[in-house]
Parts: sequence; C-alpha cells; structure tokens
Amino acid sequence: MNFAVIFYVLGFVLRIEGLLMFIPALVGAGYRERECIAFFAVGALAFLLGLAISFRRPKNQVFYAKEGFVCVALSWIMISVVGCLPFIWNGDIPNFTDAFFEMVSGFTTTGSSILTDVGALSHASLFWRSFSHWIGGMGVLVFLLSVLPMSGGAAMNIMKAESPGPQVGKMVPKLRESSMILYIIYTAMTIAEIIVYIIGGMPVFDAVTVGFGVAGTGGFSVRNSGLAEYSTFCQYAIGVFMILFGVNFNVYYLLLAKKIKQAFSSEEVWSYLGIIAAATLAIALNTLHLFGTVEETFRYAFVHVSSIITTTGFTAMDYNLYPEISKQILIFLMFIGACAGSTGGGMKVSRLIVLLKSVRNELSRIIHPRTVKRIRLEGKVVEHETLRSINTYFVALLALYCVSLLIVSMDDFDAATNLSAVATTINNVGPGISLVGPTGNFSGFSDLSKYVFCFDMLAGRLEMFPMLVLFSPYTWHQAFKRKKKKLDEA
Repeated sequence: MNFAVIFYVLGFVLRIEGLLMFIPALVGAGYRERECIAFFAVGALAFLLGLAISFRRPKNQVFYAKEGFVCVALSWIMISVVGCLPFIWNGDIPNFTDAFFEMVSGFTTTGSSILTDVGALSHASLFWRSFSHWIGGMGVLVFLLSVLPMSGGAAMNIMKAESPGPQVGKMVPKLRESSMILYIIYTAMTIAEIIVYIIGGMPVFDAVTVGFGVAGTGGFSVRNSGLAEYSTFCQYAIGVFMILFGVNFNVYYLLLAKKIKQAFSSEEVWSYLGIIAAATLAIALNTLHLFGTVEETFRYAFVHVSSIITTTGFTAMDYNLYPEISKQILIFLMFIGACAGSTGGGMKVSRLIVLLKSVRNELSRIIHPRTVKRIRLEGKVVEHETLRSINTYFVALLALYCVSLLIVSMDDFDAATNLSAVATTINNVGPGISLVGPTGNFSGFSDLSKYVFCFDMLAGRLEMFPMLVLFSPYTWHQAFKRKKKKLDEA
C-alpha cells in the first residue's frame, strides 16, 4: 500500500474542497448572513491543511487498483466530514451525526435529509447543500484528474473506483483530457438548465440550487414544498433535464464529435427512455382519478418517474397518496437507476440489460444444450470478466441491503418505511415511501441507523467495492504486514 501517494491525493482533494467552500461563503456574505463566517473559516483551514499534506509530491507514485479504491473511499468520507463542519459551527445543524448525514447525502447526490424545516437554513447553508450535489455528481476525483498530472495507471484506477457504471473508458487517448471533456459538458448543461429555469420564472437563487441538484441528480430543495411552487413549465423542464443528466455522457461526446449514428444507436439509452415512457404511462393511467386534469396527472407521473429513475429525488407532490401499484413501480425504478457513465445512481440500466440477457441465454442453453451464444451490449461482446463483475456487484448490493435492513429495523418503524429507507439510500435516490416519503424525513431514526444509511449512500455512489475494500480487514492486514517487513529489512 503506497500511503504517501494516498495522502498526497487526499491533501489535494482537501485543498479543492477548501477553495469550493469560499463560494457559499460569498453567497452568505451577499445576503449579509453571519453564517458565512463558518464557511470562510472552515474553507481556509481545509485549504491550509490540504496544502501542508500535499506540499511535496511523493517520489514513489506506483498506484494500483487497491490504492485507487482506498483513496477514493477515504476521499469521500473526508470531504463529508469536513463539509459538515460549517453546519455545526454556524448552528444550522448543530448535531454532528445529523450534519454528517446531510453532507454524505449531499456529496453522494442522494438527497435524503434529516431537516424538518429547510426554509430555516441560511442561504449559505442552502447553497452548500445543493452545491455538494453538483460537486459529487461528476465526482471530485474526476475533477482532480483534470487538473492534477498523474501517471496513466494511477489515473485509471481512480477513475474506475469513482465513476458510476460497470465499465470505464476513455473518450480520448489521454484520461486527463477525458476528465476535462466530461466537466466541460457537465458545466455547459448546468448553465443551460439554469437559464431555462430563470426564463420559466424561477427565482435566481432557486434556479441555481435546483440546477445543481438536477445536474448531480441529487434532490435537496430550498423549499419545504419541493417543486410544487414552481410553474408548470419549470416542472416539465426539470423533468426533461433530469432525464438528460441520466444519459451516459459518452453520448454527448459522440454528438459533439458529430458521430450522430453511433450516439443514437445506444441500446442502453433507448432501453432507459423506454422504461421511462412505460412507467410514466402506467402511473398516469393508475392515478387519473386523483387529479383534476389529464395534463396534471401526466405531469406528476412524468416528474416523479424522471426523478426516481435518475435517482434525483425531487418531488412535485406527495406520491404517498398514489395507489400501491404506482408506489411499487417507483420502488422498482429506484433499483434500476440511470445509465452507466451518467450522474445517476442505482444499479444502472446497462447492468439490468446484461442480467436479463444472461437469464435468456441460460434458458436457451437448457433447451438447446449445444447452442453457444455470446451476450452483446452496444454491439460488443460482453466479456466474462464484465459478467463476473456485474454478478458480484448484484450479490454485494443484495447482501448490503439485507444487512442494512436488519440493523435499521431495530428502530421499530413499519416495514414500508424501513424497506424504502434502505432502498433509497443505497441507490442514492432521496425520498422513500411512508415516513421517509416526500413529506417526511430521516430525523426519527437512531444515530446507529443514520450511520448505516451514510455507509449505504457512500457504497451506492461508489459502486460498492471501494467502501467494502476500505473496511476489509484483509486490506489493512496485508498493508501493515508489508510495511513491517520493509522496516525489518531496513
């Protein structure tokens, strides 16, 4: 284990977070809020500490997959701990567990909250909550790769550990350039959506914060009513942009590169859009009797389907009022998630396609034992290594879900609350159903359950394995054993 390079990367991440904290500090200063002082102070301390840690570049820069996974997991825990300190300092969320939960939820783009009155927070804190979605959406270490020169192997190991989806590829030969392209597309789309919201009549502060939430497929709102107070135009616009940010960003690069045919031939994207259309139609037909007009029925169904499948978590009304079948459809969408290579969470549509094709091939093999069929996705053969990785991920997801559910159930809430609370945190969605639905929150859970949810949110955002590797005793036993051997030899 190369601890020197891990600390170097952690220091650089801390410097970036410290600088980013000055933005909500300036927002708070603009509104003449005393709470901005906490962001200035913590930001300055974080930057100076990060500078001290990463001042000298390590000589040994060998960086394998294990270091990449540990580095990414530690980075996300660190930015969540540091990011919650202004909330405690300025008194907006004085309890550490609650503040940490809120910040983990922000950076992992989950959107689950312990707050009972969002409107009571300062503008600086509201901005930082939503801004954390934007930072975590594309990944703070992906940004790091665009500004910090690292060897190809080290950069790829970090990219694989942080990027959502079953596989990571380069858009261009150099990974650093790929990271820059991702952030340029991400930033341009964010600016575009904010302009559209302002044109639709949304206040500028709301447009920016909602824009951050949509871009990162988070879900923190600056109003207790969620999206309900915004115009019909804005609600449709938010629904459309949520879908767009749930698309694999490689598609947008192909469009920019004028590879139109290749961009529109994505099997995953068409499946993703098909699921959205089918779910929206099913829920609209099932809830037609609840609303005054067909348009209103369709709008709520469209917004909620777009929000849940992309794991954004914004709501326009209390979908706890939906019939049971509509709520079950939304829970299924929580697990499906968006496309690989997007800012969305969940299992990812590409994994679902591969798993379904695996079942089909197995049935074909039973009926025709001599038949040899290869699974293909996007016209390419899915290699055995990818299949193994997807199956392992699915088992890990199911195991973590079951263990988390057992622990959370000790709080003695009803089954619907517990089942959806674990599902919504592990898939980075935000709201669940029952007590954690659109009008509820996670404040009633014990501290133990909140830390379980924090682990689930981090594991879900980082595709399970970085967090599992970090907390594996074998990882540290081997690392310290080798360190001791080197010291003995010296």
